[in-house]
Amino acid sequence: MQQRPRVTESPSGDIPVAHLPPSEPPAKQAAEHKPFVPPESEVPEFTPKAVVLGAAFGIIFGAVTVYLALRAGLTVSASIPIAVLAIAVFKRIGRSTILENNIVQTIGSAGESIAAGVVFTIPAFLFIAEGRDYFNYLQIMTLAAVGGILGVLLMVPMRRALIVKEHGALPYPEGTACAEVLVAGEKGGSMARMVFAGFWVSLTYTILQKVGLLWKETFRFASGPEAAHYKNATLTSEVTPEYLGVGYIIGPRIAGIMVSGSVLSWLALIPLLSMFVGDATVKADLARLGFTQVWIDTHTPAEWFYRAYIRYIGAGAVAMAGLLTLLRTMPTIVASVRDSLRDLRQAREGSLGGVKRTERDLPMTWVLGGSVALALIIAVLPNLPAGGFPASLLTGLLILLFGFLFVAVSSRIVGLIGSSSNPISGMTIATLLGTCLIFLSLGMSGDAYQGAALCVGAIVCIAAANAGATSQDLKTGFLVGATPIRQQVGLVIGVVVSVGVIGLTLVGLHESTMGPIGGEKLPAPQGTLMATIIKGVLSRDLPWGFIVVGAALALVVQLCGVSGLAWAVGAYLPISTTFPIFVGGAMRWLSDRIRGEKEESELSSGMLFSTGLVAGGSIAGLLVAIVGSLESMKEGLERAGVGKSLDLFSFVGHEASWSALLFFAILCAILVRKSLKKLEA
Repeated sequence: MQQRPRVTESPSGDIPVAHLPPSEPPAKQAAEHKPFVPPESEVPEFTPKAVVLGAAFGIIFGAVTVYLALRAGLTVSASIPIAVLAIAVFKRIGRSTILENNIVQTIGSAGESIAAGVVFTIPAFLFIAEGRDYFNYLQIMTLAAVGGILGVLLMVPMRRALIVKEHGALPYPEGTACAEVLVAGEKGGSMARMVFAGFWVSLTYTILQKVGLLWKETFRFASGPEAAHYKNATLTSEVTPEYLGVGYIIGPRIAGIMVSGSVLSWLALIPLLSMFVGDATVKADLARLGFTQVWIDTHTPAEWFYRAYIRYIGAGAVAMAGLLTLLRTMPTIVASVRDSLRDLRQAREGSLGGVKRTERDLPMTWVLGGSVALALIIAVLPNLPAGGFPASLLTGLLILLFGFLFVAVSSRIVGLIGSSSNPISGMTIATLLGTCLIFLSLGMSGDAYQGAALCVGAIVCIAAANAGATSQDLKTGFLVGATPIRQQVGLVIGVVVSVGVIGLTLVGLHESTMGPIGGEKLPAPQGTLMATIIKGVLSRDLPWGFIVVGAALALVVQLCGVSGLAWAVGAYLPISTTFPIFVGGAMRWLSDRIRGEKEESELSSGMLFSTGLVAGGSIAGLLVAIVGSLESMKEGLERAGVGKSLDLFSFVGHEASWSALLFFAILCAILVRKSLKKLEA
């Protein structure tokens, strides 16, 4: 695998966050990249055992993600955990190749990404006019399948543009980490030991913290609402090993740009708004957005401002930055489509024998025909919330338009910061805003069109979520030497086998004793927000000013020569997410300074250990969330005193937030120390 591009430093040695080129550093020539499995080698890849195991993981992780997203309000990236599990399973039942392991994680990861998109949007049908009629198993399965397959198809012409031609510029942290897990499992030795060292450190840390509550998970510094001149300024950080590992993988440059957006939101805009907007006004705006009084009473004023105003600013910034990114990337995408069409002509002429195995994609006829067919399915099938024929043709056209836009945006965003921080809800908000505005301009403002707008938003959300996971999988395949067309077919298989259990789980939870969705046990906050936006726009009652401000800020940042997309993502996400990622990037910078180097191999000690941190934290977080969601196990843990009597740092104070800072520093020290070790040959 090739080395990463250099990180340019300022003369003073500070981490550069300004005066950067308007786009990411230019990628090295794709010809320099040598995959782990050479293109001329033919090894077992798309085998029945790999397909079956991948499908099983897709079903499991799809159902688990629906359950956790509704119950605990979180999703966990599945690619790296599935890669680790695939290696472990195949070692038990027999030998496997690295490409078979890659197919397993490719198929299995589709279930998690589609489930995330479904949970963020489909529950909104319960809260819009006449939407309950569409919240049934068949409709959910149809929308999920169309969105998931569309995400795979639209990503095909972008593979060469984003993954091949910009290799080195777009790190795709989880895809790179997954490749390193697979290579380490194949090679064994010191590489595997370094990955699993990070894995066990992360797993142990997360279990002790989340189950034993031996120290706090988050440290928080805030000026509070009573401050005289600087109200509600907040700096928080989730002390999680996986975020630290992601930051190390993406490096200080992208991490610094991203956290700068959060700094503006939480340390500048929220205090500024607090000077002029009273608590009564904020509470009234939150109530209009669907937030309950219980939620308001249990959250801080800074979070009030974030939910009421800052998220709209962030959504506008993501939409504008995404549009600018698409315009800048369009020449490369056009060139990739042209190359694909050339390959199609060569195939018809029988002259495609010279195309390498690692460069074969799904034919463009399949991509174009399949995309149009999916849009027509939504337009002509009865009992779907598409607005009725012929208005449903507009719905299908908007699905293709916004789908192409945000598949490209999502694929590029995850290339910069990873799937875990992909602002899918921001893209969905932008889609809903655009769709509703078009409907309004055509006089389509009745209750009947609320379902049609949500249909567009749901399919685009699912497509964008799956495209982000697809691009990470294709990056993994690019690094290990997989065959793209086999991965793309595998992704479609993953979609088909997972949508059934996803719909079944969603409907089952709604009708279970924990239901209904939207209640106390299954609050579904994203779905409530989507329904509020649709009803607000179609009734002409939405804070457009904040959205336009966000778009203008993203434009200013881009004009300053900084990547507007990474900055916009930071402005949208909570600072508790971006700050630990920034610290991970800073640890990468510190390690480079100590070694006296300005670049680090993708197979270095630090990168491998960080990969283990991401994998261990993801698996531990998933297990802990499942345990915490099961009432019987939760009650048993409480009876055993876990999480109460074992708080070792209660002497620091009632909150003991400094304990989180202490253990974060310990994690950072371990990461830097491991990164300085040399791997044995």
